[in-house]
Amino acid sequence: MVDIENTTDITESIYFAPLLPWQQTLWTQLTKRVSTPPHNLPHALLAAGMQGMGKRAFVWRLVAWLLCRNRDQNPLGACGSCESCQWLKSGTHPSLQVLPIASMPISAESRENSAASGHSGKKAKADKKSSKAASSAALTIKVDDIRALQPFIYQGGQGMRICVLDHAEQMTIAAANALLKTLEEPQAQVHLFLISDMPAKLLPTIKSRVQQLPLQTIVPSIALDYVTHQLGSTVNREAVSPTQIEQLLQLANGAPLAAIDLAKAAWYSKRALWLTTWQALRSGKRSAVAASDYWQTQLSLPDFIKLTELMLLDIRRVCLGLVSSQNDIDLSAVLASYPPADSALEALTMDLQQIKTALQQNVQEKFAYDNLMQQLARL
Repeated sequence: MVDIENTTDITESIYFAPLLPWQQTLWTQLTKRVSTPPHNLPHALLAAGMQGMGKRAFVWRLVAWLLCRNRDQNPLGACGSCESCQWLKSGTHPSLQVLPIASMPISAESRENSAASGHSGKKAKADKKSSKAASSAALTIKVDDIRALQPFIYQGGQGMRICVLDHAEQMTIAAANALLKTLEEPQAQVHLFLISDMPAKLLPTIKSRVQQLPLQTIVPSIALDYVTHQLGSTVNREAVSPTQIEQLLQLANGAPLAAIDLAKAAWYSKRALWLTTWQALRSGKRSAVAASDYWQTQLSLPDFIKLTELMLLDIRRVCLGLVSSQNDIDLSAVLASYPPADSALEALTMDLQQIKTALQQNVQEKFAYDNLMQQLARL
């Protein structure tokens, strides 16, 4: 399954993917609004909320349908075969602009062809970068990016034109102010889609001028059915029970796609092992260096950090007297005899943020791993 919330992994297939079941009502409402008089759609729409709810899947699917030449005959989605759909597949649609350029859904084949032909130089350079290209710096939308959209937006007489601004919360202040003019002066047949994982970071003036898509309400039973169907009975050769699926959804805050990604993550199945290592470090039965050497053979440091963050979050819950979010490991029994101080938990949380920053600056992973194990030993 494609991780359709991760913009570094999506391809052009997201334009034509099946509609997610919890989005059917909204899809019907919007497409009916476009297909029937007065054929209007809000000038600017915001798809916001936590990762894993499928907001990008909805936006890209809607973009493809709006641009499709055969949309009147295909109310359930873009046809996939007309000239417009072919342009989308190649990443060269003349009526679509995307910021940042790394968010443009495009296949590996089309990307290679574009790089070879010199098309989209920014895109070619982005693809040569390591996985760190998905960092905040790479996704920042600058004022010059917004200004470069103006000729496209104001050209007039060119039919429907669509601008998608992904990770909109990462616009600079200057970029957001430049965008305000476009939002305040709607142009005929020009539609803006803003996508944000953290809408609280958007300027209030931006949020007041866009209409938010109601994508965050997902009926629990629909989410449970979807995750159950997508995962099947086993994940990573281990059986998955209904109780475990409910736990996955709880840990993912009810976001079905996030729950699926969580189940398939290499680190998720190592939560009990993390607990054992932590106990051994605290008791002095294992040295920080030995633990670091072992875990380096098991997980990359970024994955170990994700695992540690989840465990610390649940440790905090239990220390506050709440029930553990993880029913398949005995966290409460471990904490009953020796609960860590809140100040120690806070210090380790800050250390994790510092380590993640250090990794972006090319600090050696082994050094960072050793340091993290020393911090865990003191927790």
